Amino acid sequence: MQVLSRPPSGWPALVLNADFRPLSYYPLSIWPWEEVVKAVYQDRVDVVSTYDKVVRSPSMEFVLPSVIALKNYVDQDRQPAFTRFNVFLRDGFTCQYCHATEQLTFDHVVPRSRGGRTTWENIVAACSPCNLRKGGRTPQQAGMPLRRVPHRPNAWQLQEFGRRFPPHYLHQSWLDYLYWDIELEP
Repeated sequence: MQVLSRPPSGWPALVLNADFRPLSYYPLSIWPWEEVVKAVYQDRVDVVSTYDKVVRSPSMEFVLPSVIALKNYVDQDRQPAFTRFNVFLRDGFTCQYCHATEQLTFDHVVPRSRGGRTTWENIVAACSPCNLRKGGRTPQQAGMPLRRVPHRPNAWQLQEFGRRFPPHYLHQSWLDYLYWDIELEP
């Protein structure tokens, strides 16, 4: 991971909840500068830190924020949506049969042909070769034990899983609000 002293391309701002924690770690909660300016003028956010960049209109100038905090707290205890991305995040973007990281698909642990449903507790990430090999059988019938039993994660667990995947770059002004072990590059 690279820590930038110059702003990232596009001048994005790190978005923090009202408690000064990032809204999400993966993907990292950042907004484009245009959305940030709009949110500032709608009085939905507080500016915590700024870049040295000024944007101008005919009637005013505005220093671009690098970190903003929402004025209203967004509840993080809500149940996460069942999405392909969230299933892959829960499973660490690895096949739950062989640990491959390429060609990931959904796999129904109990196949749909046998009454299996599309739920957190019955779906795992699987690479295409494992998914094809397992076919319409259960893991036990196919001789393919699962690495982890699928479960419904809560929002905090998904946040924790997301911390395993830091972005390729971070701006220096964001470091006080992110909780990765970061090695600064010379």
